Amino acid sequence: MAAAASVASQAQAVLRGRLCDPGFVHSALRSSPDTNYSKLKYLVASSVSEACNNSVLLLGPRGCGKAAVVDMVLEDLKKEHPDAISVIRLNGMLHSDDNCATKEIARQLCLEHQLSFSKMASSDDNTEFIIDMLRECGLAHKTILFILEEFDLFAQGKQRLLYSLLDAMQSLTSQAVVIGVSCRLDADQLLEKRVRSRFSHRKLLFVPSSLEDTQRLVEHLLILANNLGLPANYITDYNSRLTNIFSDKKFKGILNSLMDADATTSSILRFLFRAVSYMDMESGYLSMESFVKACSSMQRQPKMDSLLDLSILELYILVCMHRLEDKEQSSYNFTSIMKEYRSIQDAYKTSDKYASTVCFRAFEHLLDRELISFGDNRGRNQALEYRPVKLLVSSRELAQSLKLNTTCPAVLQKLFDRERYM
Repeated sequence: MAAAASVASQAQAVLRGRLCDPGFVHSALRSSPDTNYSKLKYLVASSVSEACNNSVLLLGPRGCGKAAVVDMVLEDLKKEHPDAISVIRLNGMLHSDDNCATKEIARQLCLEHQLSFSKMASSDDNTEFIIDMLRECGLAHKTILFILEEFDLFAQGKQRLLYSLLDAMQSLTSQAVVIGVSCRLDADQLLEKRVRSRFSHRKLLFVPSSLEDTQRLVEHLLILANNLGLPANYITDYNSRLTNIFSDKKFKGILNSLMDADATTSSILRFLFRAVSYMDMESGYLSMESFVKACSSMQRQPKMDSLLDLSILELYILVCMHRLEDKEQSSYNFTSIMKEYRSIQDAYKTSDKYASTVCFRAFEHLLDRELISFGDNRGRNQALEYRPVKLLVSSRELAQSLKLNTTCPAVLQKLFDRERYM
């Protein structure tokens, strides 16, 4: 038993290491010529080898792998051209101010080329220094790569930094590549005319993966190879069980539900990391239960947690409000809800009978938890029981909370029967 737990711990550590390593996660991109990785690498590599200037935008939602692809390309090019590349990184959240940006570029250039940096230099001095460095690096056949993350933030204001960089790149002696990274698909449309005329208009779009691509990524990350130092029979059994799970319709349904909410790579990685954390250490294998638990933890909703903590009386009030809305009563207040509640008590003769003062305290509690709210801002001077209210919980959420609440009376489930009241 101890040996099996030890093997399972080793396998779990291997899987966690994979999921936290962007290089391994995206390593499959290297084999295909049609990926954004291959396109970006070709563009930058040709700029380095042919001593020309270029600019490109990487556009796509957050978490889709833009930064990881840039890092992979830089890692490969530094191995291929160790002395021909200099990388300058800026972030729009930190360096959108032109003076701050030019100072940071000058600082990184000085650090990269082992020069002394003056903190007291003016913005004009820094700009002149950057232009001189572009010229000197171009003469030395060294390419400067400017990585501008949150590119859309640099495209605000007067855009002096972008203009200065792109204008300096028009010189035959300079040798630079500007790579803009943004989650805004219209980032290039934010550029001024003078900047846009100097930009190359190359764009690489990072679109959400299809279900088939996502499943291939999951297999790439979770299937164990034979060279990991784990017992061969364990690896065979582990991979066989995992293949059966991948072919199960339930697993594909879990992936579908995740991708409906968020189809980015980072979301899939969070899901798989949770699944690996739920690995059954006694058996030493990933099971369908591991993926189900991971999915439920990813899809937790604060509103559902609030619903599960409600008292029976508060559930009655929500069901009464839902019934009033089903009856197409456009406006209702606490008094209307109490009439509906009394009619239920008279019809079903339940023991869940509470005084109006107790019901009103439960009503106020629902307002505090923002499960219900006032219908409008008018009538603020009115007493609370006469102000119109509305339900902030969907029928699906309410039905699910009634089903999961172990103390919920059977009559409430019956009252909420959709076929009867809708």
